[in-house]
Parts: sequence; structure tokens; C-alpha cells
Amino acid sequence: MPNKPPEIVAAVDLGSNSFHMIVCSLTDGNLQILDRLKEMVRLAAGLDKRNYLDSDTQKRALDCLERFGQRIRNFPPESVHVVGTSTLRMAKNAQQFLDKAEKALNHPIHIISGIEEARLIYQGVAHSLGSNANLRLVMDIGGGSTEYIIGSGDTPRVKESTPMGCVLVSNAFFKEGKLSKSAFTQATLFAEQQLEPIQKQFQRKNWDEAIGASGSLRSIDKVLQAKNWSNNGITREGLEHLVAHLNQCNHVNELNLPELDPERLPVFPGGVAIVYATFKSLGIEQMTVSDGALREGLIQDLLGRFYDHDIRSATVQTMADRYHTDKEHAARIKQTISYIQKQLGDGFCGPNHEHVMQFLNWAADLHEIGQDIAHSQYHKHSAYIIENGDFAGFSRQDQLLLSTIVKSHRRKFSRSHFNKLPSPWNIDAPNLTVILRLSVLLHRNRQEHVLPDFKISLIKSKIRVQFPANWLAQAPLTHADLVLEADYLKPAGFKLEFS
Repeated sequence: MPNKPPEIVAAVDLGSNSFHMIVCSLTDGNLQILDRLKEMVRLAAGLDKRNYLDSDTQKRALDCLERFGQRIRNFPPESVHVVGTSTLRMAKNAQQFLDKAEKALNHPIHIISGIEEARLIYQGVAHSLGSNANLRLVMDIGGGSTEYIIGSGDTPRVKESTPMGCVLVSNAFFKEGKLSKSAFTQATLFAEQQLEPIQKQFQRKNWDEAIGASGSLRSIDKVLQAKNWSNNGITREGLEHLVAHLNQCNHVNELNLPELDPERLPVFPGGVAIVYATFKSLGIEQMTVSDGALREGLIQDLLGRFYDHDIRSATVQTMADRYHTDKEHAARIKQTISYIQKQLGDGFCGPNHEHVMQFLNWAADLHEIGQDIAHSQYHKHSAYIIENGDFAGFSRQDQLLLSTIVKSHRRKFSRSHFNKLPSPWNIDAPNLTVILRLSVLLHRNRQEHVLPDFKISLIKSKIRVQFPANWLAQAPLTHADLVLEADYLKPAGFKLEFS
């Protein structure tokens, strides 16, 4: 990434209920909000029983993104961070929607896991509240999932994501806005069931203060204040009053609650049920509400990449430590990757070569983590851990890219493995993987020795490596490895020549 941060940055959160965008200026390290846009798209409501996103909902979402795109379309790519959450994690036709959505915004969209969503939410809340030593419980209700985090200062310690959100719960228990005491009881019970596995970890004795961060919680807070049911955030007593009021109504249109946005009416009961269940299950008596949330966390994460606080690099080092990798060996491989890249220039990875080099170096750091499970087929174990692990700072697409490069760094090499990667990685990643393969091959003996000054070129699918005279004759094992490598690369359309 470039060292100099951009003057204007933007974050877009494609939530399951609302789409949000925040645009900030950055002056002397201080952020100032220039623009906030929010539209209630209700993406989760468009999922059918087979988890396909229907065309009407897609159109509504794309129309919104066209409007957002007008504001950020011409921003430099490194200054915009766009993520999709629960519904786009679930939708089986998400990629078809994402292709159109990325065109509307003119920026890539990254799907993040529930745990990564929780981390970013905590960052946004921590930044908006400032630092203190208290242990905080942070709760964020989305349209399709609800996140719970315990942390102190800027550091989240425990993170969980539960598959319940205000849209999903409202659609399941309050169809067409119909209300009843029995439906609310069932909705609360459902939410309590989702909380049961994490109840012990998040109960009251494990934190000092509770903080809410989402539209649902802000709406409940405003309603409680306006009705004088609470004067200090969301309280257990205030919730009891609100629940009693809901249970007296037969339809959301009868609620008649001051300060409640009419747009939120269809999903309000589901949000109340989740909050009520959470207060009961975790023993919460009072919760304050924060302005910071996922998009503010995205901005903080984006800025960290310009100030040497890229959480992804820290995550890679944590994983390398956990799986006891040989760091000296990885360092030698990275040195050779850098040596090759300098010879190939930007041609093999386009103008965004610094970003590409990050992924190659991370792959070098992690390519052997699977050896901690088993030596045989260790590259497959490594790839599985990378694709399926909780990797703070990485989107699902990032993890898939890194996993595919690592899985393909030895033995058979198939271009079909790269077909599932998003553009442009489906085209570029095979070349990157070849660089990693050659770098690993040249350090197969794992000894601290200086490689000769070799020349390398990669033109289309033809790789040419030229060592100093007679060097290969004195390195018969490397020669044999290169012969085998040429055979591995041939079915993928690569021609490896060496002398």
C-alpha cells in the first residue's frame, strides 16, 4: 500500500437491513466526517427459502449503490473500503449480484465473516468512545446477524456472531407486521436459544459496561427516552414497558411510538425481541448506545494500512507463531520473491504490485503452517486453515486468494483452482503462484546459503531462468527439481526453461 494516506477516505457497509456510506477527510491524522449516506434496502428480506437473493431486492440494492457510486466512483482504490455482511455471506447467488454491485460503485466489495464483522464493529465503537480501562460488552444488531464482543480500550478479546438479525427475526415471527404476545414470546425464545452457547462467556460478571451499536439499538433508545420509560440509555425496566406495549398491539402500524422512523417499523419487533432476550440471558440492566459501528471500524482499519498498523500482517505473524513455522526459511523465500519481482517489474502483477507483493509474502510466511498437522499433503492442510480460519483483517476473498496460492505452491498445478477467485486474481494469481513455487524450490535444502545471481523472465506463459555458467551442473538436486517442476507446470500451459 502507498505510504502517504489519501486526503479523503470512504467506507461502505452493505448490511442485511441498511446500506451505509461514510466519507471522511483526513488532515494531520484527524478525521472529519464529510458525508453520511444511509438507505434501508432490507437485503435479508430478499432471500428465498433456498437462500437465493430475488431480483427485486437486487434491483433495489443496485439502485442504491448507483447513488453511492456517484459520490465515490472516482476515489482512488486504496481510499475506499467496501464490505458485505450476513446476507451476502448466505446468498448462493451473491457473486452474480457482486459483479453488478462492483460496477455500480467502481470499487471491489469484500465479504467478511461474522467474527471479522465483530472485530470491525468493536474498532468503530472503541474509536467513537475513546479509550478507557473498562471491560466493555459491545452488541450490534444487523439485519441478518447479531455480534457480541468483549474488549478493553482498542482491543477486542472475545468475539461472537450469532445468526439472528432484526430482518430475519421479524420475517420469521412477525410476518406482514402482525403482532401478538405469543409471537413475541416465540421470537424471544428463538433469540435465547441462539445465545445459549455463548451465555456463560458473555454474562454480566465478565464485563463492566454494556454498549449498543446499531440502528435497532439506537431506535429502541430513542423510543424509551421519548416515552420516559428510561432516561439513561436502554434499561431492563424500559424494555419491559416497551415489550408490554408491543404485546397490546395487533400490527406494527398500531405501535404509534414517538421517535420511531416509519421505515424501521417492519423490522422493529425483531430487534426488540433480540435485545430483550440478550438482556435476560446475559443479565444486563442498562446499556448505553454508541454512534460508532462497522463503517467507522472500516475507516480505522483502512487508515491502519497507511500507518504501519495493518492488522493483516499482525494476523499472519500470529498464525505463523501458532503453527510453529520456520521463520528463517520463510525470510529466505521472501528475499528470493523480492529478487524475482525486481527483475520482472510491474509487468507480472500490474500497477498494484505492492498489494500483490503483500499476498506473496504472506503466502511465504504461511505456506508451511499445515506441517503442524501432518507433513504429508501439508500444503492442503495449510490452505484449509487459511481459507476457514478466523483471520483478523482479511475478507473471505482475501483468504480464498491466499489459500489458493498456498495450496498450489507445490506438486500438481491446475489452473482450475484459480477459476473461483474474483477478478483480476483469477487471471493474475497463477503467475504469482509460479513465483512462490520457484522461490520455495530454490530453497528446498533449507540451508543458509546465498543463491547465485540468476536471471528470470516471464512472458505470457513462458518462464526462462538462467543461472551462472556451470552452477546447475554443481547443483544436481536443484536441476532435478527444475525438471520435475517443468512437468508440473506444463498441464497448466506454462513452459519452464532453464540453463
